[in-house]
Amino acid sequence: MTQAIAPRAAATTTGGVAFRVRALLLLLLAVIGAVLAGAAPASAHAALTGSDPQQGAVVGRAPTQVSLTFSEKVAMSDGSVRVLDPKGKRVDTGKATDLGGTTYGVKLHSGLPDGTFTVTYQVVSADSHPVSGAFTFSIGAPSQTSVALSDPAVGGGVVGALYGVGRYVSYAGFILLVGGAAFVLACWQRGAGVRPVQRLVVSGWLALTGATLTLLLLRGSYVGSGKVGDIFDLTLLGQVLQTKAGAALVSRLLLLAAGALFIAVLFGAYARRDEADATDKGDASGRSDASDKGDGSDKGGVDLDAEKRDLTFGLAIGGAVVAAGLAASWAMAEHASTGIQAGLAMPVDVLHLLAVAVWLGGLSALLVALFRAPAETQIDAVAVRRFSRLAFGSVTVLAATGIYQSWRQVGSWSALTGTWYGQLLLIKIGLVAVLVGIAWISRRWTAQLSEAPQAKALATAGATVGTTAGATARAELRTKQPTKVPANSRDSSSGGSDSRDSNSGDSNSGDSRRAAQLARQQAAVATTRQKRLRDADPARAGLRRSVLAEAGVAVVLLAVTTVLTSTEPGRTEEAAQQATSSSSQRSGSLSLKLPFDTGGQDGKGTAEVTLDPARVGGNEMHVFVERPNGKAFDVPEVKVAFTLEAKKIGPLPVTPDRIATGHWSAIGVQIPMAGDWEIAVTVRTSDIDQTTVTKNAKIG
Repeated sequence: MTQAIAPRAAATTTGGVAFRVRALLLLLLAVIGAVLAGAAPASAHAALTGSDPQQGAVVGRAPTQVSLTFSEKVAMSDGSVRVLDPKGKRVDTGKATDLGGTTYGVKLHSGLPDGTFTVTYQVVSADSHPVSGAFTFSIGAPSQTSVALSDPAVGGGVVGALYGVGRYVSYAGFILLVGGAAFVLACWQRGAGVRPVQRLVVSGWLALTGATLTLLLLRGSYVGSGKVGDIFDLTLLGQVLQTKAGAALVSRLLLLAAGALFIAVLFGAYARRDEADATDKGDASGRSDASDKGDGSDKGGVDLDAEKRDLTFGLAIGGAVVAAGLAASWAMAEHASTGIQAGLAMPVDVLHLLAVAVWLGGLSALLVALFRAPAETQIDAVAVRRFSRLAFGSVTVLAATGIYQSWRQVGSWSALTGTWYGQLLLIKIGLVAVLVGIAWISRRWTAQLSEAPQAKALATAGATVGTTAGATARAELRTKQPTKVPANSRDSSSGGSDSRDSNSGDSNSGDSRRAAQLARQQAAVATTRQKRLRDADPARAGLRRSVLAEAGVAVVLLAVTTVLTSTEPGRTEEAAQQATSSSSQRSGSLSLKLPFDTGGQDGKGTAEVTLDPARVGGNEMHVFVERPNGKAFDVPEVKVAFTLEAKKIGPLPVTPDRIATGHWSAIGVQIPMAGDWEIAVTVRTSDIDQTTVTKNAKIG
């Protein structure tokens, strides 16, 4: 009856585990899909904070070069900055130069016509993320242009999506590799011989290695053309290897080779040593007899413990070095490597990544141990309490380093609440708070687990599984031993003896197989009984549910963190907005030339309107009226009006004063808000001849 129930119970348990694993996998896929569906191309980490000419500016004469100023150092190549005339033809020399600090420039050809010019740029920021954008300026007066300012493709498209998935998988692999190994060494050394735990850590290593190789191949296309066909371009790969991001990825691969050796020792020699130590301690009676005989067995046991401690210490030191190096491969190429206090931010970032890995990776290992570990090697309350203390320390480090990183990347309350980076950070903080709350519930279940009466029964059942099966098999073999025959009898009847020996051998072989089969059946029954007893423990069941909930929240947290690392920091975004606002306020004078014809005799000419400094607020306006031959035109009256059609403002009339022949001026011309203003100039050349001409210009 027991044997019939056992398979059904095992199937039920396996089905429940499979359902939970599938649910967690579906949650992971949903989160990845949501992240990719909402991913925007290339969130800029280096922001454009200024340019010369300014964005939207109208200059009187053609500049000799265009310069761009970023919030941090960027990497440029020939063609990174392009200047296009109104017809879409390139007018730059193609070679970008470093003008000092964070300013870069490109020379322009001479003899440029009047009209609107477009500047496009595509660079790589110091934290390894691609940055692209475009703006316009005008020479003489704005004009129609054939250049379409479409959204930049850099960092987007299929390649951008693949790169985002690669980043997520690399973080997940790092967490499973480092956190799983730390869980085994610090909390549950017996887990080194548990196959599901081994698979978890090895899967982390494989995921991180595969993702790193993928990122290395995608990198050239990701920061360049964005074309799928360029992924396997060896020329681009060679260029990537010479960059800071490429060096970080190659360093990560070298460290992963050392990580493979660490895994081989941890799940090889260390696991065997732990099994030998457990066997040595389990055979208490045998060791006691050997000690009584004085054969030195105790000394051997001490040596065995010492060797295990030395191996544990060596693995801990080696693993810590490899883990810190892997974390540094992110710190040296991303947010921490640029901006303020980079020398302090990089080690803090390493600690932050290690704390995340130990906490969430250990949580994943605990989840596997609770759901997938064989019944005879089920994790005990001592190991769970150890991880609880380790997780508490990791959360403490995580909080301290996270506060510093938040201040460094955000810097102000307005940036925290008013930028996408700050809002993502608030979401991350909320998820961490939820995780801490669930972890507190897990700690309560852990405390009950150590006090539950089922725990003792579970330990007793686990200890007797192998003993019962082994004793039964040995008893079966003893009852089947053949009767000894005297030597002279065997000699006198050798023929018959040979026949009997043959039959006896066959019989002994069959008895051995039956005994082994019986032992396996009894072990299966004992294992099933142990599983039922384990699942009946409410404390253990509660712990499994809470840890599963923690893992689900951790998956979402990891997705948010991945998006956060590819988003422009709030401090940078806010500084760029302020710089853009300041540069608009400091922009040079606006100059517009408007040809007119009043229709009367001597009614043709040109009115040039200048507005200084062409910003929101008070401005100084000058109007110069010239004849077609360029000489000053003495007209009786000039009027100007400003209209912002998009906001239904205006017309705002301005009547300038005559200063000299052909020169009119007005002080304190108020522009209420920035926008694309229509400037209307009315020129009267006689008592009855006048005309109004208009042009649009960006002001403010």
